[in-house]
Amino acid sequence: MELIQQNPDLSAYLAADDVIDHHHPLVRETAARLAKDAEDSYAYARAAYEFVRDTIPHSADSGDLRVTWRASDVLDRRTGICHAKAHALAALLRAEDIPTALCYQRLAYDAGTGWCVHGLVAVRFRGAWHRQDARGNKPGVDAQFSLDGERLAWTPDAKSSELDYPVLFDVPHPKVLAVMRSAPDRPYLWENLPDSLDP
Repeated sequence: MELIQQNPDLSAYLAADDVIDHHHPLVRETAARLAKDAEDSYAYARAAYEFVRDTIPHSADSGDLRVTWRASDVLDRRTGICHAKAHALAALLRAEDIPTALCYQRLAYDAGTGWCVHGLVAVRFRGAWHRQDARGNKPGVDAQFSLDGERLAWTPDAKSSELDYPVLFDVPHPKVLAVMRSAPDRPYLWENLPDSLDP
């Protein structure tokens, strides 16, 4: 699949805003701590990925009812769904000048009763984009940081109407972000996330 930048300006994938707030002191401190032991930007990207994947539990796995969507809040509260964790990882990567996009998949619910939009990131290295999924591993999920072939949490099954969206967004998709901002708790968020990015 060919990944497509929504914004042709690569600098947009380094920008900070109120969601990917890499200008926030906690994001900067976390990035600096991770960068201290990294020999290069690739090693830093892997360290940031593993930090988000492994030290911030996915709230559905942990049973945490709190909703986070701003990167600094995800780092502070140490919880979030896939989209929130993608925002946190994007902020940490952009804080160290690594272009990072937000991207999405349409996946079937575990029970097979509907679909949900899943969030992940893409990083730019070696002149190309590489998707990474830091949602957090669990039995049946073994996502790894990789520039040599994708090691994502899930591979969409076209027979089940699952799909990869090829567009790389410089900001969170508005349909996803609107629900995250308004959700009073994770169960509400879980039931109201969009099942598609289609208009």
